[in-house]
Amino acid sequence: MATIKQIEANRRNSLKSTGPKTPEGKQACKMNALRHGLRAATIVLPAEKPEDFHQLCNDLETEWQPQSRTEHFYLEQMAVSQWKLARVEIAEKSILDQKFSAQVQIPLVEKLWQCQHRLERSYTRAQRELERLQDFRRRQVHQPEQSAPHPVAEAPAAPQPQPSGKAPYVMSAPATASEAPSAAPSPRIEWVRRTAS
Repeated sequence: MATIKQIEANRRNSLKSTGPKTPEGKQACKMNALRHGLRAATIVLPAEKPEDFHQLCNDLETEWQPQSRTEHFYLEQMAVSQWKLARVEIAEKSILDQKFSAQVQIPLVEKLWQCQHRLERSYTRAQRELERLQDFRRRQVHQPEQSAPHPVAEAPAAPQPQPSGKAPYVMSAPATASEAPSAAPSPRIEWVRRTAS
């Protein structure tokens, strides 16, 4: 446990922090802890081209033509997921190109694959929700304005028998002499006899 003198010394030393003070210094060290960028708060990393990301966003917007703020949100989710999926592939190639032992490479690649699956699910979920919203919007536009339908008096339907899961029992009238079955064997029996010989 720290003594009171140590705690006071730590407080005095913390006031002398030498962290970046200027906006340029803060900007320069902002990405110091960045490793792979898959969980980065910024979407486009310094080594990447912002124009490429904006082109991806424009292409998706042209393809999907979002109309509402929610549709734009899902479109952005798709763009970010697709951008980070490309980053995963670059990271995977980088790991496999390096001369690490299998004990080092396998856990790293497995973590990348987990991240890849998460990003694929995120993209698919956003796409599904965007499609659902757009289908709903299209149905609303194509539905003609209908006034409330007038109720039509109908005769009550006869109650339907509920299926019990068993085959229905059918009773037939007893066969008369003229309707007696022929002595010819049934086709099933003939087939069994032919295949048996």
